[in-house]
Amino acid sequence: MRRFLTKKDLKLKKKQTIYAITGIIVIIGIYWFLTREKTTEPEAPIVSVEPAQQQDVEIYGEYVGRIRAQQFVEVRARVEGFLEQMLFEEGTQVKRNQVLFIINQAQYQAKVDKARAQLKKDEATARKAERDLNRIRPLYEQRAASQLDLDNATAAYETAIASVGMSKADLDQAEQELSYTVVRSPIAGQISERHVDLGTLVGTSGKSLLATIVKSDTVLVDFSMTALDYLKSKERNIIIGQKDSTRSWQPTVTITLPDNSVYPYKGLVDFAEPQVDPKTGTFSVRAEMSNPEHVLLPGQFTKVKLLLDVRENATVVPQKALIIEKGGAYIYVMRKDSTAEKRFIELGPEFGNNTVVERGLTPGENIVIEGYHKLSPGVKMRVGTAPQTKEKKDE
Repeated sequence: MRRFLTKKDLKLKKKQTIYAITGIIVIIGIYWFLTREKTTEPEAPIVSVEPAQQQDVEIYGEYVGRIRAQQFVEVRARVEGFLEQMLFEEGTQVKRNQVLFIINQAQYQAKVDKARAQLKKDEATARKAERDLNRIRPLYEQRAASQLDLDNATAAYETAIASVGMSKADLDQAEQELSYTVVRSPIAGQISERHVDLGTLVGTSGKSLLATIVKSDTVLVDFSMTALDYLKSKERNIIIGQKDSTRSWQPTVTITLPDNSVYPYKGLVDFAEPQVDPKTGTFSVRAEMSNPEHVLLPGQFTKVKLLLDVRENATVVPQKALIIEKGGAYIYVMRKDSTAEKRFIELGPEFGNNTVVERGLTPGENIVIEGYHKLSPGVKMRVGTAPQTKEKKDE
């Protein structure tokens, strides 16, 4: 028998359907809520920062230098003769005016003796001529002698006096030549080995170079600088080779020895060539350096480190904080609200692992030194120990 649903039954069934659908929707919602992918706010990148420093920066230039003796003298024979004696030990220190060599003196002693005898003869002749003139003058005044007699006596006396002067000059010359046979050291220094053997004819017709003497208690260091170095120095009102009492520093030189050790004494630049060599584009510079223990040898090549400038109260940053692109160099600065600011700066000279910043940065501002590869302008960041990464700078 067919049963018909009453209105009450239909209303009940409709409610049941609605409840069922609602339950299904709630179950689906709960399932979605529990299984949905959770989105979290991105964490602020961790970076390392440090304040920009202000300090006095010493700017150096490095060059190749050559050691030169302050004095280098060639000892030569000034007269001709056979070398008889050598009165020094080769390679030792000699004093000024110390006797080094003796050349055969016989012929020069003979010239001195002859010139001295001639002088005595001329002096005797002059004395006689003077006596004759003294006799003739009163006779002439008494008209007992003629004017011609007086003139002859006067001329004879004057000729005799002139002969005495010539003989004295000849004697001085002969004695000077005799003194040249004793060869003395013109300076104090270290003498080389002899260049000639005993018994060798030396002088104008033979070998004249006997030895060399080097004074190296103080040495000179020669090196070359570029015209660009000169222009950079001029920009800072620094003239290479000239002392400036208004500065708190002077252009000192430090050299490195062949064993890579640093020489303990410093030198001072005292001369710079006033013109540039057009072939090399460089100009010569000289520094004077103390060498009391004779460690530096003339002719030796060495590395020269020259103090070119001292930048007082310069702003400096570590080189690892710099990002260099074609458009220039920039760094990331942390603002007070911990956001990143991309700051373009003008770079100055480099020293060690740091670089001078000419413009664009104030001392004390916090700069990012590690972790800047994760930053972009305006990004929040946290200060900590940034993970070490291999960062490359675009040239």
